Amino acid sequence: MFFNEPGEASKWKRNVYLLASTILGILLSGIAARLMEINYLSRIANRGNVMLFNDNYATLQLLQGLLLLFGATGGFFLGRFWWRKIYIERVWIKSRKH
Repeated sequence: MFFNEPGEASKWKRNVYLLASTILGILLSGIAARLMEINYLSRIANRGNVMLFNDNYATLQLLQGLLLLFGATGGFFLGRFWWRKIYIERVWIKSRKH
C-alpha cells in the first residue's frame, strides 16, 4: 500500500499536497518556537532573573510571526520540490526498477 507507484499527477492532488506540506511547515515552526521559548525561560530561571511576559509570551511575537512565516514558506517550497521529484520526475519509481 505505501510503496505502490504514485498515481497520475492532477491539479487537485497537487493542491492538496502543497496544502499538507505548508501545514506541516507551520506545525514544525510552532514546535521550534515553543522549544526556543522553553530554552529561553529555563536560562532565565537558572540565572535567577525576573521575567516579564509580553501578552503571555516570553519571546517576542514578531519573532514567532517570522517563524510562522518561514515555516509556511519553507513547507510550501519543500512541497513543490517533492511534488516534482515524486510525481513529475518519478525518481522513486526509477530507483526501484534498478
